[in-house]
Amino acid sequence: MKKPNDIILRAVTNVAVVIILTFAVYLFFAGHHNPGGGFIGGLAFAAALTLLFLTYDIDSIRVNFPFDFKVLTAVGVLIAVFTGVGGILFDQPFLFQAFDYFDLPIFGKTELATAVLFDVGVALAVIGTAMVIIMTISEDR
Repeated sequence: MKKPNDIILRAVTNVAVVIILTFAVYLFFAGHHNPGGGFIGGLAFAAALTLLFLTYDIDSIRVNFPFDFKVLTAVGVLIAVFTGVGGILFDQPFLFQAFDYFDLPIFGKTELATAVLFDVGVALAVIGTAMVIIMTISEDR
């Protein structure tokens, strides 16, 4: 059987994935001041990966993303939980947020907050969970 010529689909997918990933990063970093954050940023990232899986075959994408998504989920949950426990270690409530401004060499005066660490954990957990679901569904042929 001849392989279909889907060059237009692949070209559009490559552009769309870059746009979706850029938007996912924006949503992630907007999260602790505006709507967004780890959950929706992680979902957008997983949507970009799913689009790649649908356009290209899963095996070729797995070569470029050699992650065990179950481990990624566990690491994300652990990061989120340990961020929450960090407040307890300093006699603060669970999930206490601390922040301060730092003068970074390239970025200048920048706010760094513990909420970003929590969002990293949530994003990794969401990406991992969504990809495990997608991979499980795709294996059920």
